[in-house]
Amino acid sequence: MPDKPQLHALYGGTFDPIHYGHLKPVEALATLAGLNNVTLLPNNVPPHRPQPEASPAQRVEMIRLAIAGNPLFDLDLREMQRDTPSFTVDTLAELRQERGSHQPLAFIIGQDSLLTLHQWHRWQDLLSLCHLLVCQRPGYRREMPTPEQQRWLEQHLAERPEELHQQPAGKVFLADTPPISISATGIREGLHQGRPDAALLPPSVSEFIMREGLYRNPNPHAILRR
Repeated sequence: MPDKPQLHALYGGTFDPIHYGHLKPVEALATLAGLNNVTLLPNNVPPHRPQPEASPAQRVEMIRLAIAGNPLFDLDLREMQRDTPSFTVDTLAELRQERGSHQPLAFIIGQDSLLTLHQWHRWQDLLSLCHLLVCQRPGYRREMPTPEQQRWLEQHLAERPEELHQQPAGKVFLADTPPISISATGIREGLHQGRPDAALLPPSVSEFIMREGLYRNPNPHAILRR
């Protein structure tokens, strides 16, 4: 009998820049949920936020530097190859088709994203394609905004991480990860004001930012895309 496919987790974002607030909670999540592999999915044109300041090539290079030598992480550039907004549900549908119906898939989000999940494109379809693994975010409540959304969450909650490995999709796992208060916005604002904080970034990423002269001035061309 062939081995049962292992749970494979995906983590999307702009990573502008990638920092310890991205990496450390996911490493803790991997221990809690029994993950051997997390694929980072940087997006080129985010649908609901300003266009990144760093170029696509610069963001990819920062990710490569950040995960170098860490066997937990790998990189998928499919969303970087699109010049239109990348919706998570479309990428997951593509990955589901590639991996087949039996592969357990999970998508990693923060508690802040869970609370606004109803604003995502075709959010009701997400759990037909994957599990959701939710990392804590400082300052965000654990309850959903409405009773209806809270009932939806309770219907899909995974009581034990083993459930994520036993079926291909359909569960929400609220992980007790350390709530790390680091944001890419705060890092960029500090750099805009000439106050870099290298402790928030892997050293190789911090060195790349300095070498490339990134985030020295606010990006006047950032356009909010919806």
